[in-house]
Formats: sequence, structure tokens, C-alpha cells
Amino acid sequence: MRRARLRAATMAEAREVARRLLVERGTAAVTVNAVAREMGMSGPALYRYFTGHEELVEAITIDFFRELTGVIIAARDTRPGEDTSVRLLAMCRAMRGWAVAHPAEFEWTFARPSRISRDPRREESPRFQAGDGFEKVFLGEFVDLWEGSGFPTPGPGRLDPALGKQLSAYSARIDGVLPPEAAHVFLSTWTRLYGLLCMEVLHQLDFAYSDVGPLFEECLREVCDSLGLEYTPPSG
Repeated sequence: MRRARLRAATMAEAREVARRLLVERGTAAVTVNAVAREMGMSGPALYRYFTGHEELVEAITIDFFRELTGVIIAARDTRPGEDTSVRLLAMCRAMRGWAVAHPAEFEWTFARPSRISRDPRREESPRFQAGDGFEKVFLGEFVDLWEGSGFPTPGPGRLDPALGKQLSAYSARIDGVLPPEAAHVFLSTWTRLYGLLCMEVLHQLDFAYSDVGPLFEECLREVCDSLGLEYTPPSG
């Protein structure tokens, strides 16, 4: 029991050190040997806790997913009984708040290739499960909206057949809680918000905007319009 606690504490410290290295020195600084040095350990000693770089990468990625998911859930749950638009706006703003406050962590989690997607056993991966948990927070709001008042979707024959096939597969993966045409709206909304966040965090809009906040709010207003929801500006 004591050994298990010590192991868990060492792994937690290693993840904290890896995060600090990421924030202070960048992605390339996050290696098993660098983390070990910061902890006063040898590289081989830390390899008893992480089998290699990929396992360390996965561990801190999971931490970031869980932290962000927790922030979004907290924003949602501070508005019990409110309608979907209020909750969804709070969740989107919380996600942007975390991303802007933690750009290195956001870039690490969302703006770098994931090998998990090419792994046939990906659904068994803790990394996949953490990402899936993040997805389901937003998905749940869209499902509630779809089952309640609904929202506009592309009409019959409006989707490219190749796109429709992929959306049908995605709908099946989420157990049909959204039909393909509703899943298209959900995914389109996500990619729009995600794309804008990535461009902001990666400074791809600095040539034109010194403050992306109003642009993000404009995006939220347009999303609300497309879903038939009422937009309310942030308080304060």
C-alpha cells in the first residue's frame, strides 16, 4: 500500500514537472531525462514509472483533458435550471478562458498530431477515454437540445454522399444519440469554435486583431442563431 502511494506520488510529481517544462521551455523540453533531472533522479530510474516518452506525453495530455473538462463542467453546473443557450455559452467561454490562460497546454493537447487516432486499440487507451469524456460534455448539451426544441439541419440530399457516409459512422459510434444530419451540425459548430481558438492561441490572428474576444463573441452569436438559441453577452 505504501509503495503504491509512493509510486502514485512520484508519477504525479513527474507530470507536474513535465507541465512546468512545457510552459517554461516548450514542447521539445519535455523528455523523460529532462523530467528526471528536475526531480533529482536518473533517467533510468524514471523509466520505471514511464516506459518511454510516449507514455509521459499521454499522461500529461490526459491531465490537460481532465482539467479542461472539469473547468467546462463547473461553468455548466453553475447554471442549473438554465436553458441550453445559457449553459452552452458559459461552457464555450470557459473553454476559451482556459485556452487563453494556458496556451502551452492547449497547443499540446489540441494542436499537435495524435498517434492514438491511428491505433486500432485506441478506444482502450486512457488518452482516448479522456478525450472522449471531453467530447461528451459538449455532445450532451447538443443531445438535450436536439431532444427538446431541436435545431435546423441540412435538408435531404444537401450533404455530399461521402460526407453523409462518415456522419452515419460517427452517429453509430455515439450510439445514435444524434442522427447524421444533427451530428453534422454538432461537428460543424465544434470545428468552427475550435478553429478560432487554435488561431487565437497560436497567434495566427495577431496580424489583424489585438483582442480576439469580440470576434469569439461574434462567433458565439452566429452559432446561437444557427441553432435557434438566444445569444446573451457575457456579464460584466
